[in-house]
Amino acid sequence: METEVLVRNSQTEPVDENRLTCVVEKILELEDFGKPAEISIVLTGDEEVRILNRDYRGKDCPTDVLSFCQLEGEPFAPSVGGLVELGDVVISVDTARRQSLEHGHSLQTEIDVLTIHAMLHLLGYDHEDDEEAEVMQSRESAILEEVNHG
Repeated sequence: METEVLVRNSQTEPVDENRLTCVVEKILELEDFGKPAEISIVLTGDEEVRILNRDYRGKDCPTDVLSFCQLEGEPFAPSVGGLVELGDVVISVDTARRQSLEHGHSLQTEIDVLTIHAMLHLLGYDHEDDEEAEVMQSRESAILEEVNHG
């Protein structure tokens, strides 16, 4: 299965783009997505994420990660090569850096965690109530374990 992961890093922090591609591919495999997909990952700062959060979610503050699913709403014309345009993930490297220090792991691990979280949103998971949150958190933990040791 072909997966295209487009990474745009506007930050000075080096991030392993090959690892991000492997994380995305592992998620799609573990979730039995089964279709060629395209995912865009944007690594940016708190200010850009704050603006997106304000404009699209009505929350005028930065957050760690946002996901924009292309499978919701009006369908897009099929992309070249038949790839399913799954969506966009926007990660604040500023917030990820702070959270990595709080959690005692590397920035790359925190970016992996945020990528997993956002990808699950793109695949239909949510955490609006306690039951959904428990299911999503369980999947996140299982996928992170697979990514790190699988």
